[in-house]
Amino acid sequence: MTATKNDNPTTKNALYVLLALLVVAAVRLHGLAQAALPDYDSVRNWQIVQEIARGNFRNLFHHGSPGFSVLYVPVAWVTSNFHVFQYLNSLLGVAAVGLLAAFVGRVVRLQSWEMALLTLLIGTSVFLTFSGRDFTMGSASLLVFAGLLEQYYRRLNTPSSRQLRRAALWLAVGLSINYKFILTLPILAVFELLQRDGLLGQRRNWLWVAGTLATPFLLFGVVGVLAGLPWYRWPAVYYNVLFPGAANAAGRQGSVQLDLTYYLQFLWDFESPLLLLALVAVPVLWRRELFTELRQVNLPRYLAGWAYAYLAGMSLLLKAPRGLLLAYGLCYALTFLSIRRVVLGWRLAVVVLLACALNLYRIQREVYAYTPSHYPQVARWLQQRQVGKVVSTVGLGLAPFGLDTVAAITSTKQLPALQKRGFRYVLLDGYWRVTNVAQFDSLRQQRAVAAWPEPLLTCPLLFLEHSEYTGLNYQQTLALHRLAQQDSAQLRLYRLP
Repeated sequence: MTATKNDNPTTKNALYVLLALLVVAAVRLHGLAQAALPDYDSVRNWQIVQEIARGNFRNLFHHGSPGFSVLYVPVAWVTSNFHVFQYLNSLLGVAAVGLLAAFVGRVVRLQSWEMALLTLLIGTSVFLTFSGRDFTMGSASLLVFAGLLEQYYRRLNTPSSRQLRRAALWLAVGLSINYKFILTLPILAVFELLQRDGLLGQRRNWLWVAGTLATPFLLFGVVGVLAGLPWYRWPAVYYNVLFPGAANAAGRQGSVQLDLTYYLQFLWDFESPLLLLALVAVPVLWRRELFTELRQVNLPRYLAGWAYAYLAGMSLLLKAPRGLLLAYGLCYALTFLSIRRVVLGWRLAVVVLLACALNLYRIQREVYAYTPSHYPQVARWLQQRQVGKVVSTVGLGLAPFGLDTVAAITSTKQLPALQKRGFRYVLLDGYWRVTNVAQFDSLRQQRAVAAWPEPLLTCPLLFLEHSEYTGLNYQQTLALHRLAQQDSAQLRLYRLP
């Protein structure tokens, strides 16, 4: 019997995975139209992209991520609506899930329904859903990392100069999009030492790799110099990260903080319990693949090498859930492969779908429940009174909602100077609690002219995402979150005398 067009197995295989990706996209985009940009960095990135689109390169190297800003400049030429940037950034995260699942599926030769299950499991990660709704370089980083992951696996599995150089290209793009891609270098170095095939040591190859990695720094450096910036502006970002100077507004200083339990607690409390159980079980379930014939690459060792290296390395530095950004997908992939090693067929589907259902429940509780924003009501209140500029405490959440100027402060000592510049209102934005910048007691004692709740500013994930900034540990951060929950309103507007 001749197969009809609709019976084409390739078409059916693609359909299963496409449906899974559509589900992941729906999870990421649900309710986003009612959301605000969740953090200071998201708003600044949105502002900086628009500045660059207008030819102002002053903040090109903000956070050492010029590639990320330039990526969205064409969007800024068309619209300034921050929701468009949010949607597109979220969809980049969905594409990253698909790329990672496709890589694992091809290597393991998963059936189409298994690949769809893997896509759903990775795509319903609670943290990846939360971070996929901001406007930072996280989603783009995940997409590039998925490309690097697959290409470098090819370099190890079928060594050739071409494969090595392609991997270097992915790494160069990653370094231009997110300065934290530098953390991949020691992990890649370990893989190279295990491989010991001499490929990187060949003169033409290491020169090509070094030139490739240097190219973004040279190109963006030239653009920066032409725009009047110091030539060292981008490298200075790395220096400041490695050798931080004065304490920040929250009083945190330094970048090292040994804590072996932070991420374990986070994974247990917010992600699928199977994730942490799998991380414990992987060395037993995959002991042969992990600990024998180390010079022969295999997928379990490759994924585990990346995942455990990130977990160990980030446990030495200041903590925030985004510290494991590039590892969540790897951990979920290892979890899926470990479940599949124990159970097959419909039992595999049942276990994975139950895990996805629990993730969706946690997404509802930890993400969707805090989504609807009241910043638009604050903006309307000010616009109705023809107020075009306002001071805000630490946060910039109000900025995307149509006001002329939102000036962020970290202390009430900055108010007199702004008052002289014509500012008449100050918004006590609860973001000061999230960042633990407790410099506003005198303002809090005054009587507010209006107040609104802002659920996002009581979201535990948002507080944990700022523990790197505050320097607080896991329990201290959640204690700060519980204190914020006791406040009846997170947005209080005051008129300056």
